Amino acid sequence: MVFFLGFLIALAIGVTGVGAGTLTAPLLILALGLSPEVAVGTALLFGFLVKVPAGLVYLWRGQVSARALGLLLLGGLPGVLLGSLLLVRLKEARDMVLFLVGLTVALSAGLSLYRTFRGLQVSQEKPRLLPLGGFGIGLEVGFSSAGAGALGTLLLLHATRLPPQRVVGTDILFGLALALLGGGVHLYFGQVEPSLLLLLSVGGVLGAALGALLATRVPTKPLRLALYLWLLFIGVQLVYRGVAHG
Repeated sequence: MVFFLGFLIALAIGVTGVGAGTLTAPLLILALGLSPEVAVGTALLFGFLVKVPAGLVYLWRGQVSARALGLLLLGGLPGVLLGSLLLVRLKEARDMVLFLVGLTVALSAGLSLYRTFRGLQVSQEKPRLLPLGGFGIGLEVGFSSAGAGALGTLLLLHATRLPPQRVVGTDILFGLALALLGGGVHLYFGQVEPSLLLLLSVGGVLGAALGALLATRVPTKPLRLALYLWLLFIGVQLVYRGVAHG
């Protein structure tokens, strides 16, 4: 089941571009019964491993803005470190963590739906927003593993005039850096399930490869919309569990 779960998550990433953290941690909690802190740590490292090939492709094609990435990391790396340490401190408060993870997933999905329906046009670049926004995203990623894809893309679209390909490429590299640092912190504190991560990653590599092949043949927008709605449902379920058990 774990192999199949990793395959499906990576397939969705490959076809729709939805971030690994947003999908993985909630499913590990709901489907496999992992504690929130272990689910977040495992999801971060899984997201890093699955997204490395895509990040290398965007880097090789020159579709990454070094300036925007540097500004994002200026705030994002301290943010993800703080968020990861915060989750370590709050591991006893699992109901609150469950609630916050669910809220993050629901908000990320809602923002993605808004971006899809409304679109964003930038009349003037606002690079000063990138470090501050990067810090908030990093804090959220370290605490919940979710949001780097949806929120990072939203921030880049709002603060820069980068073309879509460079927005995606820059955001993927940003997410990789956050996932590596945050996942490393969780691994250090024993909040990762290694055997589960291995099975997820093996399935994920196959799913990502198939997703890349299907991406040019499957209508992406309807799939993204369906996936965002599904994530909203999952987020609400996690919020409910956190409130009901609190």
